Amino acid sequence: MNNNITDRQLLKELSVRLKQKQETEKKYADLLADYQAMGKRLKDSEALKSHFISNVTNEIVNPFTSILGLSKAILSVEKQDWKKIVSMVALIHNEAFNLDFQLKNIFTAAKIEAGEILPNVQKVHIRQLIQGVIDSFSIVTRKMGIDIQFDYKIQLGFGDKDYYFNTDAEKLKQIVSNILNNAVKYSYKDSKIIVKCWIDDDLLYVSVQDFGTGISDKNQSVIFERFKRLDTGINSINQGHGLGLSIAKALLDVLEGEIDIKSTKGEGSTFTISIPRLKVVNTDPFGGDDGMFFDDAASDDDVDLF
Repeated sequence: MNNNITDRQLLKELSVRLKQKQETEKKYADLLADYQAMGKRLKDSEALKSHFISNVTNEIVNPFTSILGLSKAILSVEKQDWKKIVSMVALIHNEAFNLDFQLKNIFTAAKIEAGEILPNVQKVHIRQLIQGVIDSFSIVTRKMGIDIQFDYKIQLGFGDKDYYFNTDAEKLKQIVSNILNNAVKYSYKDSKIIVKCWIDDDLLYVSVQDFGTGISDKNQSVIFERFKRLDTGINSINQGHGLGLSIAKALLDVLEGEIDIKSTKGEGSTFTISIPRLKVVNTDPFGGDDGMFFDDAASDDDVDLF
């Protein structure tokens, strides 16, 4: 009788230990799968960063090369051929604008990675800020035949001329600039872009609608990931290194804002941001401007761009 009880106990103990062994093996298998997945993510990340560095290098070197070449050409132009000079100056402006835009995004991405991005809240003249961003794209949009319409829907009280909103001027400028730059990149020639601005429930809304190539449902899930580009083909007509929209999203997070996208492939996209009114920590009522864009230089309608 005792031997039978002992056998049952042994069988029970063996069963328990077998189960523990199976559980341990499963844990090791799960850990191994996690490590393998982590290794793949690291490998993919390194590949993306390598691709990013390659793109960034081209997008910094190429504008510099163009600027130097055009500057040298200007020095050799006869004084009477001033129209050629104006045309080349326009091209220099365009290259310098693109270079400044890309460098600004690269520096911001570095600060985001380092966790050094904080809001600098001011009373911001919203209409002036957004109009300034639109004006900064005037040369490239005129060259492409793109008409940017600005629909400003903030209703003011009697006697009010300006509307100020408590937010970070430079971050809002960079957010809108990146979204508008994306709209310009993926727009067709001789089309239009509609920029709208309104206030609802003390939230500032800005939307940018284009009628270009649109974004597929699959790509909509990755457009805010850093270093990702929707079109990575070697002959892509769309420049970029996959930073713009990810930076816009990261800066919106700093401002406690959100971004929404509605897009149909082949018909265009609408990006809408919403930002809450924040507590002012900077007493400068007009906001800062670090010279990110060459707004005034893009105002000459007589410049020959072709």
